[in-house]
Amino acid sequence: MKRYIGKILAVTFITTLFVAGCTEKFEEINTDPDRAKDAPATNVLAFVLRYHSDTFYDAWNNMNEPSTYGGHLAKIQYIDEARYNYRPGTVENKWYYTYIQLNNVNEIKKKATADEANNLLGVAKVLEAYIFQIATDTWRDVPFTDAMKMADGVLLPAYDRQEDIYPALLEILAEANTLMASGTDNLGDGDILFGGDVMKWRKFANSLRLRIAMRMSEVNASLAKSTVETIMGNLSQNPIMTSNDDNAFFWYPGSSPYEETWYEDSKTRDDHGMSDILIDAMKDLNDPRLSVYAKPATDDDEYRGFTIGATAQPSLSSISRIGDRFRGDPAGFAPYMRYAEVMFHAAEAALKGYNVGISAQDAYEAAVAASLEENGIDQAEIDAFLAGSAAFDGTLEQVYWQEWIALFKQGMEAWSLYRRTGVPTTHYVAPGSAYTGHNSPPFRYPYPQNELTLNGGNSKQFSDEVVDDFWGKKMWWDTRTGVQ
Repeated sequence: MKRYIGKILAVTFITTLFVAGCTEKFEEINTDPDRAKDAPATNVLAFVLRYHSDTFYDAWNNMNEPSTYGGHLAKIQYIDEARYNYRPGTVENKWYYTYIQLNNVNEIKKKATADEANNLLGVAKVLEAYIFQIATDTWRDVPFTDAMKMADGVLLPAYDRQEDIYPALLEILAEANTLMASGTDNLGDGDILFGGDVMKWRKFANSLRLRIAMRMSEVNASLAKSTVETIMGNLSQNPIMTSNDDNAFFWYPGSSPYEETWYEDSKTRDDHGMSDILIDAMKDLNDPRLSVYAKPATDDDEYRGFTIGATAQPSLSSISRIGDRFRGDPAGFAPYMRYAEVMFHAAEAALKGYNVGISAQDAYEAAVAASLEENGIDQAEIDAFLAGSAAFDGTLEQVYWQEWIALFKQGMEAWSLYRRTGVPTTHYVAPGSAYTGHNSPPFRYPYPQNELTLNGGNSKQFSDEVVDDFWGKKMWWDTRTGVQ
């Protein structure tokens, strides 16, 4: 599959977001005779998958902020982002990247609808829901219903509340699963995520439904429960990930310009180390994944994390760096979703009394085993870990801790898990933060300044709910009390 990436991406396009000036000859003037006017839908699919991996899993939109806000990583040089001293351009870019991707997904949907290509339409809907889930978990309330309606004359889209977006995402994913259950079309070479395997796309769709349902389980329990029980009660109709073979990992070819983003960053930068929160938790558990996640400090061969957003610079040789599996492989991966995460959702649901067809203990143990297997741990060590320090104790907190550890390299999901559950309980506000009066790491991203300027009529009431750029109104599903 990897060999197709260069060929496919060579002819992809980016849907324009700009509005033409007033001229009767604009179309003629603005036409590039040397550029293709259209692209096959499968090529657009390849573009979206590659572009998403490059822009949402790189140093800027994964390592610097979500992975430090979520407690996995620390910055050891150029520490500003870990102290919440953000770069406005980074926020602008993430918003831009989000809607560039969604505009291209919308083009896939149009082409698939015209061609009656149910599989391709289903895949587009999966990506639509997945990208919107990240967007709303970043900013909370965002343009959703009115988004991608420029062709209909909507230049200034209205905002939707997160509590309305989440149920809509569940509907989109259910539609995607149904479409792909009846589809007969070939996805083409552009499916550089699953190699044209429609069943894996269906498993991804329904696994995302579980993610979204469990995230809202404390704020819309009835919808969460009915969604989870519908899926788990009929797995032939609603297949989910069943092993690490189903992981939604975007694998890079490994040669320039298609190298994994953390590796690419490591070639010229040494700004990131392991956080003290993650290293200490794994050491306390004698977790066999530690040597995979991290490298020992070169000073003394000890595993040692660094305080996130610390005011004092560390001795760089005293801090554990990120392990080669995650940052040392040009042909590495961007993890959209893991099988382990799915089983943690099943364990949580079982503990909350949902009928999921599996006991909480069995789901928990399957989740932990899957994470260890994914990281190359042998069966004997897995068995010892599950019988020892990771033995099931029947608590949600244990499930959340192990899920948080397993989510390494999924900065957004680790941050969201913390915001929803308060785990890891050892997380803290960056000591170097210039913002005072807060006892929790950020609730959200700031809205981009361009959006506040150009779409101020729609964005103002939502931006007015933000306090100190990162706090104020919490995510809808964040039910923690006493945080500010």
